[in-house]
Amino acid sequence: MTAHATNLPPDRLPLASLLALAMAGFITILTEALPAGVLSLMSHDFHTSEAMVGQAVTVYALGSLLAAIPLTTATQGWRRRPLLLLAVSGFAVANTLTAITDSYTVLLGARLIAGVCAGLVWALLAGYASRMVHPHLQGRAIAVAMVGTPLALALGIPAGTFLGNLIGWRMTFGVMSAMTVFLIAWIVARLPDFDGSTAGQKGSLRRVFTLPGVRPVLLMTLAFVLAHNVFYTYIAPFLNAGGMGTRIDAVLLTFGIASLLGIWGVGTLVDRHLRALILASFLLFAISATGFGIWPDAPAAVYASTIVWGLSFGGSATLFQTASAKAAGESADIAQSMIVTVWNIGIAGGGIVGGLVLDYWGVSILPWTLVVMLVIGFAIAIRR
Repeated sequence: MTAHATNLPPDRLPLASLLALAMAGFITILTEALPAGVLSLMSHDFHTSEAMVGQAVTVYALGSLLAAIPLTTATQGWRRRPLLLLAVSGFAVANTLTAITDSYTVLLGARLIAGVCAGLVWALLAGYASRMVHPHLQGRAIAVAMVGTPLALALGIPAGTFLGNLIGWRMTFGVMSAMTVFLIAWIVARLPDFDGSTAGQKGSLRRVFTLPGVRPVLLMTLAFVLAHNVFYTYIAPFLNAGGMGTRIDAVLLTFGIASLLGIWGVGTLVDRHLRALILASFLLFAISATGFGIWPDAPAAVYASTIVWGLSFGGSATLFQTASAKAAGESADIAQSMIVTVWNIGIAGGGIVGGLVLDYWGVSILPWTLVVMLVIGFAIAIRR
């Protein structure tokens, strides 16, 4: 983490290189979520139900969940740029296969490949960004590298859904493959290369897991991501119950814009106030969840709570990955793979926990479920 590949002054960021990492994150999120936006179109072409096509998202998440830790551990000694290029190239292959296949089985296989590549990309991004800058700029560098996530949520997925309905979902996946080829050229041209870990530097999974600070960061990540996905997954029934079912798109757009502001704010302050920002994220999210719980049928309150929710979420990946990288030191990539795994557990768990809450207690309890999780996460953060 002390090797830097930039000759820039100590207060400058290598933006062209960091934005290449951001584009990798953008393509990763877009590849993951686009099927949800064109579900009915894909269902028609594959002659199967929307629920079955929806499993394309599940398989992607499963690939990331299962592959992140073992792949990152096995490739510790590989040079970083060739490894990133291999992972990014997997998206070009997977999205091209998705665009041309008529076989549901091939579709799931392609999605599994993409998920595996995503697990590796997410494990690499934070450590890669950190090694390109001087230590006091590592948080800001990670924030720039992570900006692809809120951009994909706020702009990429709505644009991809619009494009899918305009020119067809297959052409849209082809466009993503073309974007990936462009990214590969960008990485080759602008991204510095780094050695992998030497035999003496390689960290075992158990050793990294027991490093001071790593486990609290993992628990905080789980609490935050689980709470987010409980609500994000079931935002439609919540808004429907409050009479705002026709405003789902507007609410999600508001969330996306607020997320962009959140990551900008975190990027500005993360290197000086990491712990305070983590605490503030939990607190703001809990405040927004309380607003959702008290005023679920008041549009002004719902939009205000959505803005606070987006502000708290936008920089969350940067905060947890920065905290993980600082705690793990030379074993940052292994720690990041754990973050990726926990993040995907939170995504899957959000659907399960939220579904149980809806079935047993109803939609009105959903926001208060978030508050409980966020209080737990805040308690872990404040004791860290």
